[in-house]
Amino acid sequence: MEFKNLKTLLEKQHYKLAGSHSAVKLCHWAKKSIMDEGFCYKQQFYGIQSHRCLQMTPSVAWCTHKCIFCWRMTEYTLGTELKEFDEPGFVVDECIKQQLVLLAGFGGIPERLNKKKFREAQTPNQAAISLVGEPMVYPKMNELLGEFHRRKFTTFLVSNGTFPERIKALTEMPSQFYVSLDAPDEKTYLRTDNPLIKDGWLRINETLDLMKDLNTRTVVRLTLVKGWNMENPAGYARLIEKAEPDFVEVKAFMFVGGSRRRLSIDNMPSHAEVRQFSEKLADLLDYKIKDEKVDSRVVLISKI
Repeated sequence: MEFKNLKTLLEKQHYKLAGSHSAVKLCHWAKKSIMDEGFCYKQQFYGIQSHRCLQMTPSVAWCTHKCIFCWRMTEYTLGTELKEFDEPGFVVDECIKQQLVLLAGFGGIPERLNKKKFREAQTPNQAAISLVGEPMVYPKMNELLGEFHRRKFTTFLVSNGTFPERIKALTEMPSQFYVSLDAPDEKTYLRTDNPLIKDGWLRINETLDLMKDLNTRTVVRLTLVKGWNMENPAGYARLIEKAEPDFVEVKAFMFVGGSRRRLSIDNMPSHAEVRQFSEKLADLLDYKIKDEKVDSRVVLISKI
């Protein structure tokens, strides 16, 4: 499928395309926050403002994985590298522009709207570079981060860890750097993440090795899928110990988007099950459970 044909499908799913390979989508929790109906776990854990968050990707249909739990329509992956790409300033401009288009509809429901938050949402100040795809596919991530920071954004960059050489080369560090760790061993990785590259597991381990030396706040995130990767906490602990992250997020797979074609709702752990797994993991790491958000089925484990 060509990108122009994918555009129609993405827009039906409430994405807005921003240039030739980037996209934004208004987060569920950003909408909730504008209505004073809640906020995301990132606000609770790290202090960002949900209603001012720009959820974006510079690689909407490009990734090195086709994860079983991804909310993306992974069958429409266009490749593992971007050969032609937009400049970082244009990407940021277009993402902000398209976010404003997505927000426009909220002006029509004044009785439920927090007007102050709605005004603030027009000037986002937090970029979640994590929407879909693998952000490090974008060759100018360093410059993209710099462009966001020049505009006074904080940045949360989420990678699947398969580009250690690009991560190591970053000189403009995100405010917070995540690595998604979806398996405790290579066998589980191959069946859960469905890599499109031959040396993905090796590359992820290289990224975990270099994480401890990154000059920013670091997080390893586990997405637990019952029947697939929700096992062997000792295996996860051994991998996490290499990275020495400041935090570990243990999160349930959510039965949304494209994942509904591949999995069932029975694969989605309850919060109690996520909490139980997190307690085992924290004990193995000698970390502490710092916080949790029940409605997001996520637990935060802290090094301190």
